[in-house]
Formats: sequence, structure tokens, C-alpha cells
Amino acid sequence: MRHKLFLAAASGLLAASAAAAKPPLAPVRAAPAGLHIETQYYTLPNGLRVVLSRDPSVPTATVGVYYGIGFRIEPRDRTGFAHLFEHLMFQGSLHAPKGTFDKVIYNNGGINNGSTRFDFTNYYEVVPSNALESVLWVEGDRMRGLDLNDAALKNQQGVVGNEVKVNVLNQPYGGWPWLDMPQLANVNWNNSHNFYGDLKDIEGATLADAKQFFAGYYRPNNAVLVVAGDIDYAATKAMIARYFASIPRGAAIVRPSLAEPRQVQEKFRVKPDPLAPRPAFAAAWHMPDRGTREWYAMGLLDQILVQGQDSRLFQKLVRDTGITGGVQGGINIGLGNMYNYRGPMLWTVAFIHDPSKSREQITAALDSVIEDVRTRPVSADELQRARTKIRSSLYNLADPSTRFGLVDLLAVGAMWENDPNWVNRLEAGFDQVTPDVLLATAKEYLRPTNRSILLVQPAKAAAQPTGATK
Repeated sequence: MRHKLFLAAASGLLAASAAAAKPPLAPVRAAPAGLHIETQYYTLPNGLRVVLSRDPSVPTATVGVYYGIGFRIEPRDRTGFAHLFEHLMFQGSLHAPKGTFDKVIYNNGGINNGSTRFDFTNYYEVVPSNALESVLWVEGDRMRGLDLNDAALKNQQGVVGNEVKVNVLNQPYGGWPWLDMPQLANVNWNNSHNFYGDLKDIEGATLADAKQFFAGYYRPNNAVLVVAGDIDYAATKAMIARYFASIPRGAAIVRPSLAEPRQVQEKFRVKPDPLAPRPAFAAAWHMPDRGTREWYAMGLLDQILVQGQDSRLFQKLVRDTGITGGVQGGINIGLGNMYNYRGPMLWTVAFIHDPSKSREQITAALDSVIEDVRTRPVSADELQRARTKIRSSLYNLADPSTRFGLVDLLAVGAMWENDPNWVNRLEAGFDQVTPDVLLATAKEYLRPTNRSILLVQPAKAAAQPTGATK
């Protein structure tokens, strides 16, 4: 994997002395294992931050353009607008009419897509290396200006509206728990509204709204451009200067406060779902601030408690009690991972369960596992296993096959840390977590008063929930 994942090998050989009187040389020590991503990082005069990472192991180039606008910053009366605008970015630009973008990518044997997350919207492509300049041209052209018109807006309002219907409204367990849980657990509107969008808000967006949104957020000084793969640094920098340097910067972004108060009382809600064949249970706890030692500790607790069949909750809920056949969970579940968000976040556990199991039985089983990590130190062996698992997941993200995960890590490092090389320090953060730090973090952040519980029940069963509290 070339420079991406360097696990240094021990030499294991002793150099023989030429003279018998000289002592043998000591064994060569293995270099510390770790993630080492090579980067070049700079900022254009218009504010566009650029990250380059060369890796010739696969003859392709991956491009990611990240804008600092996500669900949390969209207008109050336009829920789902950030997502709607993601779609509008594919409707044609100043010199590349509708359809040109996809033709440039697909005719070169590439792939492309985009996504809207809590704190950013991103667009990404992977193409053969010799097609890189064409991709930079079309990305630069749509950053410079879109061909925004009523026909394109109406078309994408219909597309997004149908997406909401298919993926949420007409889908069993639609929006559970990734969309529903933030609305229950958070109190700040920016963190707790319907991110996918209310249909009336989506349909009510105007062309003037779209133009204002583009002018406010889709500017080079609110963006990060990442190019990773089989590239030449000097040639790539020249292309970027050619297609992006003259794009005018926008006004400084005024961001709303995303602060959440400390939760001091457990929350509970039942979601009736006439399409759900079986009931479901989800619980979520507010996370520590990103980048703190407690944040690293929660990453390891996530591995210990819910990631994999060796996790404590899988053992308890699946193997020991038969409450469910599987458990899903994580930090930023459904919309990313523990690295690619900036504001408040939840750690969530969710599963569809046996209808004969009551809320009380499920909560008791869950509490027995959670309270154990809150009251007793994790063993050194279990902590080391968690470190190994999280290292493996981090390396999987940085895998060079498409480099989408790598580009994501580099982009958010540049966007929020002003340093894409933060990825090379993540392992050290996890390694510094001690059993005492793990215990203190669990005690504070996994307390019952920091928890929100969301049940999904077939509509009739949900009419009279037991033990419901607000």
C-alpha cells in the first residue's frame, strides 16, 4: 500500500562481527507501527484550502470537494435545503450544461457522487489519473457558478421529495435511528430538526433561496479541495491554479451556535410505525467534545461495547438473552463515522427485537452491560483489543482502492484542524487512553440521565406504551 499504511517490519537479523573480540550488534528495533499519510497542504489567495496526497499504487486519482455547509446550518424555514442543494450541484454550471459533469466522469471510466452530512456537503470522483484535469475543470466550473433556473429547481424538488417518501415515509423503520434520534436527544434546533426535510419546506424553496444559498456557502473560502492518488504534485498544483485560483472568495461565514446543554434527565419516546413488522429499540448518549481525551475514550468504549461479535452488547443481547439477532451502533451512526463531524454528536445503540421482550427486560439487559463499564475498570487485554479493532477500522478508511475514506479524513482534518496530517496522530490519541480515563469517561457520559430511548412499535402496539416518560 506504499506510503499509506506503513507497518514497519523488524529486521530480526544480527550483524556478525568481523573480529571475534568485538561484541555482536544489538537487534534492530522495529519502528513503531502507525498510519503515515504523505500530504502537501496549502491555501490559495481566495481562501480555498488544498490537500494533495501522492500514492502511485493504483493508477487513479480521487478528487473530493468539501463545503462547510451541512444539515446544522440550513435555514430554519427550509429543512432539507442543504440536501436539496447537493442535488442542484449536478444540474449544470456556467460552461458545463446539465449532463456534462456526468459525461466527463463516466466517459473516462470513473465514478462520482455527493453527500450531505451534519457539518459539510461533499462531492467526490475517482478517475484514471490521465483524466484528472477534466475533473478539476468541471469541479472548478461549478464552484465558480451554477446554471440555477426554475426548471432545475422544480425537477430536483421532485427528486428529493420522492427520496424522502421512499427512504423515510414509506419505508419500515424509515429514519430510525439516524434521523429520529437527534430530534429526540438534542434541544438546539440546529441539531434537532428534520435534516431530510419536511415536504412543505422542500417544495417551498424558491430560486432566490437557491441563489442566496450558493452565494453564501459554496465559495472557495468555505471549501477544501483534496486530490489523492497517482498524481504529480507540480502538475496538479498548476491545474488547480488554472481552474480554481480566479474564483472570487465570498463573505465570511456566520455560523450559528451548535451548543447543547448538559442533559440531566433521561428522555423517552415511542414512534408508531404501521410498516414495521417487529418492534425496535434504540438508545443514545451525548458524546464528549471532538478531539478531547474523553472523545478518544468513547471511541474505544464503542469498540468494547457494540462493534463486532466480541462486543459486550452483542454477547448480552444476542447470545445470552436472545433479545435480538443483531446489534448496530456507533458514533455518528448512519451519517458517517467518529472522525467526520464537528459539533455535538451521539453514541447510539439500536436493534430490532423479539416482540415478546418488554422495554423493562431490554433496558435491564442494556443497563447491566453499561453499568459494568461505568463502575469497574476494563482489563488491559480488553483495552488493547479495542485499540487493535479501532486501528483496523481506521486503516480500512484509509484503504487506497477508491481513496474515498482517505480523502474524507484529509478533508475534515484541513477543514476543522487546519492540518490534514491530524490523521497521522489519531492512533497516538487512542494509545494514550488509560483504564482510569476509560472508567471516568464511561461514568460521566454513559450515565442514565444522559440517555435518550426511542422505541419503534407497530402502530397498534405503540398506542399504550408502558413506562413512558417525557
